Formats: sequence, C-alpha cells, structure tokens
Amino acid sequence: MSNIKLFEDKQVRTTWSETEEKWYFSVQDVVALLTDTVDVKDYIKKIKKRDPELNFNWGTICPLFEMVAADGKKRKIQAADLKGILRIIQSIPSPKAEPFKRWLAQVGSERIEEIENPEIATQRTRELIFSMLGEASTTAIVRTQNPKGFGQNKQAAHQGGKIAGDARKALELKTGENIVSENNFLPEKMSTKRLKK
Repeated sequence: MSNIKLFEDKQVRTTWSETEEKWYFSVQDVVALLTDTVDVKDYIKKIKKRDPELNFNWGTICPLFEMVAADGKKRKIQAADLKGILRIIQSIPSPKAEPFKRWLAQVGSERIEEIENPEIATQRTRELIFSMLGEASTTAIVRTQNPKGFGQNKQAAHQGGKIAGDARKALELKTGENIVSENNFLPEKMSTKRLKK
C-alpha cells in the first residue's frame, strides 16, 4: 500500500510495510519541506556530515523502498519510519524543524516524569487506552480504504476518532464514571501538545 501525505500544502510520499506494519516516509520529501532547499540530496549529505552517529546508522534508519518518483516511474528511494524521521529532524538546523524538536522534548520530559512517578502514568492509562484505540482504528481504516490527499485522510482520522469516542461513551454509560475527570486529568504541562501549523 502506498499513499501521499500532506504537510501543510506539500506532499510527502509514504509507503506501508506489511511485514513491519508501519508507515515509511520519503526522507527527501521530509527534508525538502522542512528546509526549502533547492538541492535536497546535497542537504542530506551535509546533515550526515554534521552528524557522524546518524551517518553511521543511515543505512539502518533509511532503508530503500519503492515509491513513485516525480516522473511517474517507481524507483527505490530512502525512507524512514516515524522514529527514523524524528531522528533525522533532530539534525536539521531549520526554523521549520523547531516545532518538531520542541514536541520531542515535551514528550521525552513527560516519559521521564512517568518513570520517576509511576502514579502519573497510572492516571493517564484510562485516557491513553482510548487514544490508542483511535490511532489503531485510524490506521486500520487507512490500510483498508487507502485514502488519497488531505481530505480523505482527515475523514479517516475522524472515523477512527469516532470509534474511540463511542467506546469511551459506552464505558462511561456502563460504569457511571467519567473517563476524563478532575481526578485523572493532567495539567497542561504534563499533557502532550499537538503540533500547530
């Protein structure tokens, strides 16, 4: 399964790995949209030169996947999963990459807080289960429906979120308790903030 994701108004080629059950993203497309470089291949060479550890693991982080090139033909290009893409973004000295870096720092901080204080993680578990259900539902819908462009992907995400929302409401109705309450709602500093355009 292959697809094209939109970041703002720019396209990022993606492909679904059936064996690993995860998305891979075109490294060139992501670097191009976060840097506005005119020579993306040269920019990637500079990233690798500046970051020896990334360069050493490049082949593992960025395996080759067949995707449609600009001329419409399928070619093997470097792609990375979400973890790999975020690792590459860490090495991009561009203002457009900064929101991703801040988000990574926030998520890392939250995870460390949860390790130091397991009660925080426990408090988040009822909320996280339904978030995970929404994400899993959306992934399954995308795999089966193969949506194209921003509009169809947004609709798939809405459908996945509705499944999770309906499940949460059903549980609340059955137990008579709210899943999100003053007792388990995390302060803003502990909650994962969504990236803004």
